[in-house]
Amino acid sequence: MTLQTLDLNLLVDLDALLQAGSVAGAAQRLHVSAPAMSRRLARLRDAFGDPLFVPAGRGLVPTSRALALREAVAHAIDQVRGVLQPPRVDFATLERTFTIRANDGFAGAWAARLAAAMRAEAPGTALQFLPRASRDPDALRSGEVDLDILVVKGPEPGILTERLFTAPFVGVVRRGHPLCAGRRRAGITPEGFVAWQHIATSPGRRSCAAVDAALAERGLRRTVALVAPGFQAALAMALASDFVAVMPAPFVQWAMATMPLQTFALPFALPAVDVEQCWHQRQHADPVHAWLRRHVRAVCAQAAG
Repeated sequence: MTLQTLDLNLLVDLDALLQAGSVAGAAQRLHVSAPAMSRRLARLRDAFGDPLFVPAGRGLVPTSRALALREAVAHAIDQVRGVLQPPRVDFATLERTFTIRANDGFAGAWAARLAAAMRAEAPGTALQFLPRASRDPDALRSGEVDLDILVVKGPEPGILTERLFTAPFVGVVRRGHPLCAGRRRAGITPEGFVAWQHIATSPGRRSCAAVDAALAERGLRRTVALVAPGFQAALAMALASDFVAVMPAPFVQWAMATMPLQTFALPFALPAVDVEQCWHQRQHADPVHAWLRRHVRAVCAQAAG
């Protein structure tokens, strides 16, 4: 018998026979018939080159070879079960820094709440946020990045995704801005919207292109006076000026608790975007990584609710 020819089920059969001390008892333990258990004993005898169990009155008694195997077989079965079962994680003693790649809007809105929720269960964990300078999935494949949080443009080989929330777009201005004064009922017109100078959150964003396309359909064009490096900078710029910004609503709500900003409905239709978390499939079954994803999902759901 070699490792290539070994049937691990034989070890389970042998363990059952050693525990029960009879064919009938072992059959009952393994939920098979007595004749089937007898055939398994015959295979064991062939495999080990030893009778293993011999008649003694109405039962069977183990041979010296079988007795010598008892402890080793039980240990081998426990080892195999440990390999097959998901590892148990003690989150109270877990020490790990997770790396998440996301824009500053997501980090500003949810990073602190996410870290607090995780550390309440696993005090030894920490979060590191990296800017979304690139959509390259190689960092996920290599393990350099644990999660990407972004608007997914299309499927990537080996990358799994889960929608966290849907983000509609709103206009953002400082509180008391003339654009919103006295116009709550009538609403803001496209012409009124373009009458003010604007803040863009980088020319490459789809939202910026969508705004410009919606205005072009109406024969209008806005003046972009500032291009912000991210959402948080755009909020600060709007707060300090009469400039107008367009941003995903969930990224604005957190800031309005401490910053005198106000939002308004855009005077044209702009498609909402789905924000998703993405990870490599090799980490999908990892219980620690699944725990991270579960916390991200819960914090986003709580904020959306």
